[in-house]
Amino acid sequence: MRKIALYNPLAVFFDMPLALLSIGSCLDTEKYQVDIIDARVDEDSDEKLLESCNGALCLGVTALSGAPLKDALRVTRMVKRHYPEITIIWGGWHPSLFPVEILEEEKSIDISVYGQGEVTFKEIVNALDFNTDLQSIRGIAYRRDSGVVKTPARLMTDMNELTSVNYDLIDVEKYFKAKGKRQFDYISSTGCFFRCSFCADPFVFKRKWTAISPKRMVGELAHWHEKYGFTDLNFQDETFFTYKDRSVEIAEELIKANLNISWAATMRADQGVRLEKSDFLLLKKSGLRRALIGVESGSQEMMDWLKKDIKIEQVLECADRCREFGISAQFPFIVGFPEESDKSVRDSINFIKVLREKSTLFQTPIFYFKPYPGTAITENAAKNGYELPVTLDAWSEFDFVDSKGGPWVSDEKYELIENFKFYSKMAWGKHHWVFTPLKKFAKWRCKKDFYKIPVERFLINKLRNRVELS
Repeated sequence: MRKIALYNPLAVFFDMPLALLSIGSCLDTEKYQVDIIDARVDEDSDEKLLESCNGALCLGVTALSGAPLKDALRVTRMVKRHYPEITIIWGGWHPSLFPVEILEEEKSIDISVYGQGEVTFKEIVNALDFNTDLQSIRGIAYRRDSGVVKTPARLMTDMNELTSVNYDLIDVEKYFKAKGKRQFDYISSTGCFFRCSFCADPFVFKRKWTAISPKRMVGELAHWHEKYGFTDLNFQDETFFTYKDRSVEIAEELIKANLNISWAATMRADQGVRLEKSDFLLLKKSGLRRALIGVESGSQEMMDWLKKDIKIEQVLECADRCREFGISAQFPFIVGFPEESDKSVRDSINFIKVLREKSTLFQTPIFYFKPYPGTAITENAAKNGYELPVTLDAWSEFDFVDSKGGPWVSDEKYELIENFKFYSKMAWGKHHWVFTPLKKFAKWRCKKDFYKIPVERFLINKLRNRVELS
């Protein structure tokens, strides 16, 4: 039996390594032993990886731009030093965006996979095992004497044709422990039909979408629920509620299975308004506890520029439905886009206040736009002189979550946003009773848009060691 080593790099989140589970599950268990090493939850992960790579047919690494990429590079180079003959394959978001470039730069990477990877990886393993040519495999780049060869893209495979994910390839309990709750991760669909100009999904999946049938999905979940006893389910789909009928059928199947779990998923506002009140009631009954509804901006003009293809009124209608049925919701916002006006930022702040006043179950995180490869906005920014990282090491320093964003965010705008984030959290967040006076003052500040002389920050720092602010 040949060994296949798979590696998930260090990161700050503890979602189960669904991409590695998916490609590992597609392999013949009678022919291949799949070892998944996850640096986030496995102690002595370097030693375990080197042990797994000893005599292995190949090493597969999933790579995401930023800090995970740094660790992916480190272990790739480490393994190649110890086992120069091993074939190292990279997949994930960064290789999907730069399949040729990473091979031209980094000689320790032998093959890159772009796009949907399950069938592609299975074909690569088969080619390596039987020493056949890689040229006929779609969706990869690989190195030849003449240089790097990129094969044509692979058409999206219907997820119902793929092997069910085998969660026994990982120690599920480690992820429950890392999360602090018995939360199970699952992907029921791949891709997205939409064209948002700040998102790389249209570039990678070409606005295609495929999903597992509700009956099969709930059957699989029932199997894993019986084995692992999870209490919460986190769908990692880009757009879970793509079709109304499918959403309703999923809810019906979950109720029928009587799993007695809660669950969370992504919802576009235009998808939410297509659901009737009776549908929301059914979803709530099935365990829906939270919907993540991307807003991005409180300005309709900015929404249109972002090609969100939703209306402010649709967001408000979704918010009202979630409030009516006691469903919590996250409404993420993004500020700091190129050419974004001060009015657009103010509109977002004002819209956030409207949403927060609707329900204590609502959250409105604010992020700064950071030019991510593969997005239309980033391409335009680069044409206008913005310099993207050009090496893997530079991309490994890229921070697209916790950062100020690009040069379009002035110090004044950054200070405004950071102050508003602080005071909106004080005003509408859950907190210890000792903060009640500060909560009232914070609401007054937000109502008046007065954020100067932030003495509360000093008081919070004094109290932080005694009382935790949520």
